[in-house]
Amino acid sequence: MLNSFRLSFRSVSYFHFDYNSMKVSLVCIFFVTLVLTATYFGFSQTRRLLPPMENPHLVIKKKKRLLEIFDGEKLVRQYKIVLGFSAKGDKQIEGDGRTPEGEFYVFTKNPESKFHLSLGLSYPNQEDAKRGLKEKIILPEEYDAIIKAIEEKQMPPQKTALGGEIYIHGGGTANDWTDGCVALQNEEMKEIFDAIPVGAKVKIFP
Repeated sequence: MLNSFRLSFRSVSYFHFDYNSMKVSLVCIFFVTLVLTATYFGFSQTRRLLPPMENPHLVIKKKKRLLEIFDGEKLVRQYKIVLGFSAKGDKQIEGDGRTPEGEFYVFTKNPESKFHLSLGLSYPNQEDAKRGLKEKIILPEEYDAIIKAIEEKQMPPQKTALGGEIYIHGGGTANDWTDGCVALQNEEMKEIFDAIPVGAKVKIFP
């Protein structure tokens, strides 16, 4: 009878040990599954593919800190952005820290940007050139060069007193930190860089 009791005790002890081991295993499996699921969804959100587009163009709403991708009239995607360190108002001159407003186009794509990737915007445009000439900010020959570049869909002069080198680029969206450019998170800039061709229209609203 003593032997039977010892056998029963060992069976109970083994069962208790096995039950605890099973609980630990289930908890481990749960947390591993949770981590893998979070990683998958995080990866999916940061590497979203934009659909093929026939007529992609960008709309930037400064007040809302929002960049929108359109395909024709259809809104495809929205992104949070930040602006120049003095974001209120239209850009006037070099060094004012403002992001320009108006209609532009992408004149270049830079895969080796200091800020991950970048799209160059055709600032100053014709309206900026007219204002600059009227207010004697630029010379007549600079005005002519800007007008000619815009008519030919080329890069306008970037070193006049009106300022230049306005890009959409990566670098983060913690605060308005650029010198007048539009900045996004790097992974989102990759999506835009891949989808937007040279020549695409860009409208920037206040």
